[in-house]
Amino acid sequence: MEISKPHLLLKRAINIKVVVTPRWKEEVQQQLQGQINQLDGQIQQLETQGQRAITEMQKQPQAVEQIASIQGQVNEKKSEILEKKNQILQQLQQVQILEMEQEVGQGQVEGFFRAETGDNLIRKMQVEVLLRDGIIEEIRGDV
Repeated sequence: MEISKPHLLLKRAINIKVVVTPRWKEEVQQQLQGQINQLDGQIQQLETQGQRAITEMQKQPQAVEQIASIQGQVNEKKSEILEKKNQILQQLQQVQILEMEQEVGQGQVEGFFRAETGDNLIRKMQVEVLLRDGIIEEIRGDV
């Protein structure tokens, strides 16, 4: 009869890296461009709704303060959206200058691992997965 060693099942963050390929670059650029288009649509919708609300308010006497308030809210929300758009545009520029075959961090996933007496916990925690076009190319670290 085999006696099992005492062990724990622990959770760790596993870094995901991708190899830059033409396909990966194109997919990421399309995703970012889609986000930019979505934000442009939000800006357009916001401006239309704001203009509609202002037009309604102009029909009412003594609505100057309310119109200014609506315009302020529209401008504030528009600034937030434009800030997001600028961040995405910067990401798009960064993706465009990446070199082929370069490894780039893509995020993290959580996974469980078995730890026993005598294991090097630091090495067990440092695991990463390398993907090429969505396919695992390599698992690095002490699995």
